Amino acid sequence: MLKTFKIGGVHPAENKFSAGKQIETLPIPDMVTVPIAQHIGAPSTPVVKKGDEVKVGQLLAQSAGFVSANIHSPVSGKVFKIDDVLDSSGYKKKAIIIKVEGDEWEETIDRSTDLVKQTDLSPKEIVDRVAQSGIVGLGGATFPTHVKLAVPQGMTAEMLLINAVECEPYLTADHQLMMEKGAEIMVGIDLLMKAIGVKKAIIGIENNKPDAIKHLSQLAKEYAGVEVCALKVQYPQGGEKQLINAATGREVPSGALPISVGCVVNNVGTAYAVYEAVMKNKPLFERVVTVTGKSVSKPSNFMARVGMSVSQLVEAAGGLPEDTGKVISGGPMMGKALVTTDVPVTKGTSGVLIMREEEATRRTMKNCIRCAKCVSACPMGLEPYLLMTYAEKKMWEESEDSFVMDCIECGSCSYTCPADRPLLDYIRLGKGTVGQIMRSRKK
Repeated sequence: MLKTFKIGGVHPAENKFSAGKQIETLPIPDMVTVPIAQHIGAPSTPVVKKGDEVKVGQLLAQSAGFVSANIHSPVSGKVFKIDDVLDSSGYKKKAIIIKVEGDEWEETIDRSTDLVKQTDLSPKEIVDRVAQSGIVGLGGATFPTHVKLAVPQGMTAEMLLINAVECEPYLTADHQLMMEKGAEIMVGIDLLMKAIGVKKAIIGIENNKPDAIKHLSQLAKEYAGVEVCALKVQYPQGGEKQLINAATGREVPSGALPISVGCVVNNVGTAYAVYEAVMKNKPLFERVVTVTGKSVSKPSNFMARVGMSVSQLVEAAGGLPEDTGKVISGGPMMGKALVTTDVPVTKGTSGVLIMREEEATRRTMKNCIRCAKCVSACPMGLEPYLLMTYAEKKMWEESEDSFVMDCIECGSCSYTCPADRPLLDYIRLGKGTVGQIMRSRKK
């Protein structure tokens, strides 16, 4: 019997139109815009200035704290300017704009396709290499990976979980990466196990990817302690707490991190980036991005360099269809709508979803009929209808007492609501406000 998490969940239409499409490398544009904040935590500090010449892989911005990440140049050329530019959030943020000249890489990067399996690096040296390379979680959260690998004092890591679920509808970047770079991913998993000092790793893959399950299961035979766990298709199984529950049966307590139950969770794309960083000395400056949608003429998986315009990806997939109603960065459940496609690709850009007008139009909100569908669907065991009411009425203390901060913003409640109530929008408002109150209380 296939495993899954115990509480809540929904099953939206999968719409994996780009499944099986080979990863295409896009041509380098004339200009790239590289934001200095592409991760959770403090924005990086630029170490280059206008007029400086840079190579591919050169450090552009230094991490500005423990929870921060280095930013490296995705291209070679000259720094045109450092300016505030619009990013996927819809706000202007500081970015380094580079005029491209050729494609000259740092000499230290191994550009060969030869698989390298052995390393003499110690666990600390692996973590340091990961930190230097600016690796963050590539599942969308963009949490700096070296921070996850630094197990807090007094806690012990027992196992590594690799999130290869890709439960968001439409997205196939991780799936295709597993099919094309499976051997490299396995080495990356081995490096992560060594870094945190564990002998066991579980790769969680939903059973709508039978080819990936078969492929990685075959490769895992060479690696002691690594196993593939086939999971029942259930959204949001890619959430850390849901994946831990599905694969191990353990439950992460409210407000706690995965390490509290002995688990460290990393995305499968992150494992590949770790391989490239440690074995090839290649920083994170490019990633696989799915561009898809029901009216998209050429749904695709692209290897895109950070700083490229989303509009270039859309053009490569056949351009914006006439019936476009919304362009989303990410998937339909947790992604954010873009105000324009003239925003840069970042480390966290897993997909670009082009939705039809009929799908993108919000339906009129109706009165809550107390059907409790949102309660049944919530994978965190919360009461979304109540949390929305608290946010509407600015009842922040009640919101906190009802564990609003445990919400993982998966959108299952809004998806399942027959009254078309914007539950998640209000819960996000509640989370933001309660989070500010909690931070000011600590100060």
